[in-house]
Amino acid sequence: MLKTWIADPAKAGSLAHSARAKRWTELLRNFPDLAEMRVLDLGGTPRSWRLSPVRPVQVVTVNLDPDTVHDEEPGITPVLVDACRLPEELRREKFDLVYSNSLMEHVGGHYRRQEFAETVHAQGDHHWVQTPYRYFPVEPHWLFPGLQWLPFRVRVAISQRWPHGHVPCGDRTQATRDVQEVELLTATEMHSYFPNSEIWFERIAGIPKSLVARK
Repeated sequence: MLKTWIADPAKAGSLAHSARAKRWTELLRNFPDLAEMRVLDLGGTPRSWRLSPVRPVQVVTVNLDPDTVHDEEPGITPVLVDACRLPEELRREKFDLVYSNSLMEHVGGHYRRQEFAETVHAQGDHHWVQTPYRYFPVEPHWLFPGLQWLPFRVRVAISQRWPHGHVPCGDRTQATRDVQEVELLTATEMHSYFPNSEIWFERIAGIPKSLVARK
């Protein structure tokens, strides 16, 4: 199945599994003491850390999915809050690393991305923020070539019928919401939100696939 071969990180041999392994290698190269760190994961889940090759000493995951707070895992504290607007008690905390994987393109518009970046900067001195690259030839949520460059109404029509991505087919109303909810970023935009960070290009076959702001 196309989705499994390309985008299932748990499937050995898939492109996603290979990319995830390379990303972890680079993450650990930048943060070799990850196992000793307190990590704030914006948009993460306990399950994602359960599958990770290295477990930090403590992780707080921030997510709006209510199912995540019922997923118990030692050393991981899931909280149900908005990653762009943390509650006061969480904002008072400092972390060794603020981590985020494929969330920034979902938060909703420039001002929300700005709030997200401010959260990243405020909560720790170090960060690793990944988001898919707008100019990779295959849109990563639908696994459809060039979808992100098509007119809005065409994207909605494809979302109603295309069964191969992470986004399930739906009626026109749901497809419209799904398309509105994803805004892929360019390297220039990423640099504007993280001006003092290095922007690392994660590549597949030499083609930039994702952007990572790291510091």
